[in-house]
Amino acid sequence: MGPLSRDAWAQRLGAFRASPSAFMAGPEGEDLGRDLLGDLRSEKLSEQTKVSLLALSLEYPAQLWPDVSAAEVAATSLLDTLVLLPPRPSALRRPLLLAATTALAAGGALGPTSGASCRLLPLLLGLASGSDLGRGFVPASEQRPLQATACECLRELESCKPGLLGGSLGLLRGLLGQEGPVQPLSLLLALVLRNTLVLQSRVGAGLGGLLTDKVSPTGGGPWDWTLVEKGDGRLQPQAPSWPAAEEGEGERSLTAREHSPEEARELRAAVIQLLETSYLLTPVAQAQLLWLLGWALRGLQGQPPALFKPQLVRLLGTAQLTLLHAVLALKAAFGEALFTAQDEALLLRRLTLAAQHPALPLPTHLFYLHCLLSFPENWPLGPEGEEAAPLLLGPQLCRGLLPSLLHDPMALLARLHLLCLLCAEDEEEEKGQLPSPRHYLEELLAGLRQRAALDEGPWALATVCFQASYLVSRCLAGQPTVLTPLIHGLAQLYRVRPMLASHFVDFLDQVDSELREPLKVVLRQEVVSRLGRDEALCWHLKMLAKVADGDAQSATLNFLQAAAAHCTNWDLQQGLLRVCRALLRAGVRGGLVDLLQVLARQLEDPDGRDHARLYYILLAHLAGPKLGVALGPSLAPPALASSLVAENQGFVAALMVQEAPALVRLSVGSHGVKGPLPVLKLQPEALEPIYSLELRFRVEGQLYAPLEAVHVPCLCPGRPARPLLLPLQPRCPAPARLDVHALYTTSTGLTCHAHLPPLFVNFADLFLPFPQPPGGAGLGFFEELWDSCLPEGAESRVWCPLGPQGLEGLVSQHLEPFVVVAQPPTSYYVAIHLPPNSKLLLRLEAALADGVPVALRTDDWAVLPLAGDYLRGLAAAL
Repeated sequence: MGPLSRDAWAQRLGAFRASPSAFMAGPEGEDLGRDLLGDLRSEKLSEQTKVSLLALSLEYPAQLWPDVSAAEVAATSLLDTLVLLPPRPSALRRPLLLAATTALAAGGALGPTSGASCRLLPLLLGLASGSDLGRGFVPASEQRPLQATACECLRELESCKPGLLGGSLGLLRGLLGQEGPVQPLSLLLALVLRNTLVLQSRVGAGLGGLLTDKVSPTGGGPWDWTLVEKGDGRLQPQAPSWPAAEEGEGERSLTAREHSPEEARELRAAVIQLLETSYLLTPVAQAQLLWLLGWALRGLQGQPPALFKPQLVRLLGTAQLTLLHAVLALKAAFGEALFTAQDEALLLRRLTLAAQHPALPLPTHLFYLHCLLSFPENWPLGPEGEEAAPLLLGPQLCRGLLPSLLHDPMALLARLHLLCLLCAEDEEEEKGQLPSPRHYLEELLAGLRQRAALDEGPWALATVCFQASYLVSRCLAGQPTVLTPLIHGLAQLYRVRPMLASHFVDFLDQVDSELREPLKVVLRQEVVSRLGRDEALCWHLKMLAKVADGDAQSATLNFLQAAAAHCTNWDLQQGLLRVCRALLRAGVRGGLVDLLQVLARQLEDPDGRDHARLYYILLAHLAGPKLGVALGPSLAPPALASSLVAENQGFVAALMVQEAPALVRLSVGSHGVKGPLPVLKLQPEALEPIYSLELRFRVEGQLYAPLEAVHVPCLCPGRPARPLLLPLQPRCPAPARLDVHALYTTSTGLTCHAHLPPLFVNFADLFLPFPQPPGGAGLGFFEELWDSCLPEGAESRVWCPLGPQGLEGLVSQHLEPFVVVAQPPTSYYVAIHLPPNSKLLLRLEAALADGVPVALRTDDWAVLPLAGDYLRGLAAAL
């Protein structure tokens, strides 16, 4: 089929973009990648159409080239198309370079064994260096754009394979001083320098002459993948950030080795060269460059952070958020070694004043607040990782950042977070001063609760109120002077607007027990104090199902008995039964039995009556632990819409066999050679305590008779278990695979089944010895067996290689139980019984240094190939 037209490709690409997965699964999906590569060389399509095809390969490389081989073929084809372009200017060169790079990187084909990689890497480095590649490959008008594109491609490959360009550091450093695209070259050199420093420090090596070597690998020699193998592809991402918790292992190890004076001098010169060119970069590129250099030199001996000081003079007053972020990243990396106390105070004041600007867009305002909340201090107080406000950020400086009810919810919560950190340090209110941050916090929370309590008020106001309450409880945990008013305020909010019960339930699920337990007590008191009919009964029942426990049983049961008369519809009855379920799980029995009996008789809905009757039966017949399992969370989604089924899947799960991951491992030990049948010795190992273990074995086909199950009363991890003996009953002497199925009981009382990895019965596992003949009759006994194999049987000869232990070591390790006649060290006669009724006889005579000829006889011709393979493998097993 010839190339498609422009309209056909437009229709095809539109269908692909609408649903890539559906298109690739259809009849045209398999040929899409091949047709795309083929039509790129067609002269009937315009360059604009071909650029559209290449754009598709850049956006969806994983769909077009799903495996390594497809990616390799695609990259090779794209490079061939690039080489075949005429010497005139073309819009396809840059997209072809990007597409070939993307195919190798996304398809996982980049490596030393990839032919496309060995072609692409020298080509990219040659283009980046502005070399003359011959044949008019790069027209003069395209040289600079192609040079920039090649640098971007190399940066992408270096990101995928850290250390790939470590050998080209000197070449890249030399290019930075020449005419060319400054920004791509600077970012590429910074990334390669950072990766090389990290990888070399992992093995305690230095830079050597990497910074001064200017030899280009485009000369045809093999590409050096040594650094890539050291890195193993795992390095910290290149996204600027400053939390210390995000350090990688390689970055922590930069202090492992001090560079020589010459290396330190060259490294300092390279860093200064990069910093001097940073003025010419865009703000985003400058931030990336500063971050890469900062984290590369952090803690590196012999490289003073003062190298960055000229940049700080320029950047401390910047209005670009990306550069301000980079400054904070440098502060996190170097701390007081680069930033003085005056610098820190200036930076904090600038952030504080900028965050108060009234014309800031919301994202920018939130960025400044985040910088204040995560400010990297020179000497932070308290344990590492503990959240705290900067020491120099006092209430006076932050007075303009106090939250207000008029703020946007996101800004209000961010400002509230800062206020909570200030309250954590302001434990004592000084008399005669303005209201303390803690007093302001209480007034703000009261205002939020008043807005949330408004009748017909929007849910967004209630959501912000609970988000603020959660933030306060997390930041000020352990301070009763804050938590006590918060608890009483929330209880009052529920008293005024019970329909917020769902918010209270979610809030109780999120907060710590220090706030959750006293809040549950107060809310329970609010609910049970409302006896009689109430329009908010459904919300009271929802709340009581969350807060009910073994305390205040009489008050709770009195409330339920009074509410039962008003539960006339299905929703209220289900809410009432959910409270009964919560009391059951809390261990309440007494008056609950009478209540369930009343509900089982009086509820109008049959589903509710059955539900109450089930709870009564469980309460009457199950003890506490069993009852907890039966009422536990469901292990599977309910299959029916009935609330009875939905509420009691946990009880059903407790009575049914559940499929679960395997909690036991089996390994095969040495087999027994005594008795009439071969016995497989199994060694079990438990990952968790299991009980009443039953192991069932199944052999595919009719090779073996059915195997009996093996039972183990108890298995515990860490305790050695006795080996399990599995008798085998072969119907023919052949290896087999055993499928293993385990049935066991967990410590929670659930019965589970699991499939274990299969076990393999080898040919040698079937060997059994013949009865030993009387003394002195061994040779005659063997000759009698030898003659009885023919003419019905088969005979053969094989060469058995010998290891360094010789024939005597081989026989003693593998064949000693079956030796009938022995004349060490050169001759052994071996007789093996193969159940059910076959025999294998071996004559090992005239052994040489490297092997021994073995004569075989058997009465079953099917045994010969198995015996030959076994003997040839004995030397490798020694």
